[in-house]
Amino acid sequence: MRRRLEPELMDTTEQAIAYAEADFSESNQLFLDLLRRLNPGSLEGACALDLGCGPADITMRFLRAYPRASCDALDGSQAMLDLARSALERSPGVAARCRLIRDQIPSAQLPDGHYDLILSNSLLHHLHDPQVLWRTLRQTAKPGAPVLIMDLMRPASTGWVEALVATYTDGAPEVLRDDFRNSLYAAFEPQEVVAQLAAAGLETLEVEAVSNRHLAVWGHLP
Repeated sequence: MRRRLEPELMDTTEQAIAYAEADFSESNQLFLDLLRRLNPGSLEGACALDLGCGPADITMRFLRAYPRASCDALDGSQAMLDLARSALERSPGVAARCRLIRDQIPSAQLPDGHYDLILSNSLLHHLHDPQVLWRTLRQTAKPGAPVLIMDLMRPASTGWVEALVATYTDGAPEVLRDDFRNSLYAAFEPQEVVAQLAAAGLETLEVEAVSNRHLAVWGHLP
């Protein structure tokens, strides 16, 4: 099944609220579990970058799990960042270690060679040019920095798309069902991501299917 692009930003208030109110606890916890498989000791005190942070649930989970770490969290949607700011205000101990940045990659607001860790969840499928993400990793991270990118994985058929929508968004608002469907069509297959990494000179990173709808890119940068 061929990839079908979707808008790069979820920038309406309706989309942001529906996304923030949805139960992504299973997949977000999967992200943290995968992160622990990198080198957990190296993450203590890390200065991390979360690309496409949305309402910052994963950012906050990371900061709670690693209480000496800090994180710059970037998203292009003001509606998403407003929800992230509200969530952070309810957790001042976490908020003190988080800086929200409104921008899209490539971003002049991100310092070169600065970050100890790069995180990203559900950003890759939004990008019309995926190399923007891989160039940003190389530009902003320190050499050898650990990376964890998780994203949706494009199903093989329209029937499988609809089966996933029915399974995971049953009873959800229609805007969330539509966004999930569009995101599945816009997502990449694992072999496509492997080719992207090869083109970017990032063969040190591995690609793995980690659920029936997610893939992960992880490892350490050159």
